[in-house]
Amino acid sequence: MLSKNAFTLLRIPFSFYLMPVYFFALSQCNTINYAHAVLIFFILHLFIYPASNGYNSYQDQDETSIGGLKNPPKATKDLFYLTLLFDAIGLALSLFVGITFFIGTLIYMAVSRAYSYKGIRLKKYPILGFLSVIIFQGAVSFLNIYCGISGAAPSQIIYSTILYPIIASSFLIGGVYPLTQIYQHVQDAKSGDKTISMLLGYRGTFIFSIVCFAGANIILLRYFTLINSQNSFYIIQLFLLPVFYVFVRWFLKVIKSTTEASFENTMRMNTIASLMMNACFLFLFFIKIKY
Repeated sequence: MLSKNAFTLLRIPFSFYLMPVYFFALSQCNTINYAHAVLIFFILHLFIYPASNGYNSYQDQDETSIGGLKNPPKATKDLFYLTLLFDAIGLALSLFVGITFFIGTLIYMAVSRAYSYKGIRLKKYPILGFLSVIIFQGAVSFLNIYCGISGAAPSQIIYSTILYPIIASSFLIGGVYPLTQIYQHVQDAKSGDKTISMLLGYRGTFIFSIVCFAGANIILLRYFTLINSQNSFYIIQLFLLPVFYVFVRWFLKVIKSTTEASFENTMRMNTIASLMMNACFLFLFFIKIKY
């Protein structure tokens, strides 16, 4: 019988922090299959992402705080079997969206496992691990969601302006992801992993995030100018103001004392950023369907 701890380590509520890519892709679809949109949302956030979280916990055997859990329970073999079950359900449901979405989801799963699996462990390589996350949680996920909802073929995207938000989504993930690692330097070193945040250091992590966010904004400004929707760009900036405020305050605290690079501050930053981005992209979506 599967234990309560196994379900806890799936960290299903943590999917909230991965929703901005979904809502971003949804907000940019000109054609929407609403049945597919709802199904994709549940496939990713109830099955695929939680299975990835659980598998990562099973491989890491965390003894300290992880994203969404300050005091994670011990990961046992039943967690591994539960991740297989969730993967199987997610993949089976993906077939109802289409073979392209199924393949995209399968590729995402494979890279996610390679990130954590001790035999490959992309996580222990700072650059390779970072690139695998921003490319597959960002660009590849956006492309997979966009094609699944709109019915567009990936080959149609190559010469489309939608390439801009696809690339921008990776820059946005690149700005957030190192910040999620900043409180885990000691634990990661103990596990033999060297994350991008460890490579950059505490101050370097914040500066690198600023560069990534700036890159995302430059790409998005170009995109919304090309599609004659500059107002959408300014709406995004408006929603980002609270995020920027919290980010700067946290950065100044960490400069004074690295103890401020804590689990609590990291989760506060992630929560505010995800809340504002989810709200922003949903707002853009409702504006689009209204007009």
